[in-house]
Amino acid sequence: MAQDEDTMINPHVEELLEKVDSKFTLVTLAARRARQINSYFGQLGDGMGKAVPPQITSTARKPLSIAFQEIGADKISYEPVDPDELDAADWGANVDPVLALLEGGGDLEPETESDAESAEDAED
Repeated sequence: MAQDEDTMINPHVEELLEKVDSKFTLVTLAARRARQINSYFGQLGDGMGKAVPPQITSTARKPLSIAFQEIGADKISYEPVDPDELDAADWGANVDPVLALLEGGGDLEPETESDAESAEDAED
């Protein structure tokens, strides 16, 4: 007989909240991972891609459900960013350092003038 579920998501939200520090972190982590999973499925026919495949075997078809299952299975985690390190870094104009880190932007190292010049040279 099928397993009875009393909520829409499995694992339960309460179990997922134990894995992170707040519900906002859970939502952000799951949404970003779901986008990565969606990108992975989108590039499957194109050969090797940059997207990381799902870390669990799941019967779920929706990327967000898979992301929640990965978080529940401790396959996906996060590292809190120290606010003092963010304040000390010079990120330049119109750059959100937290967003840059979450999208794989680096290691909290601010952009230097030589980095900016090499980026400009690469664009030319």
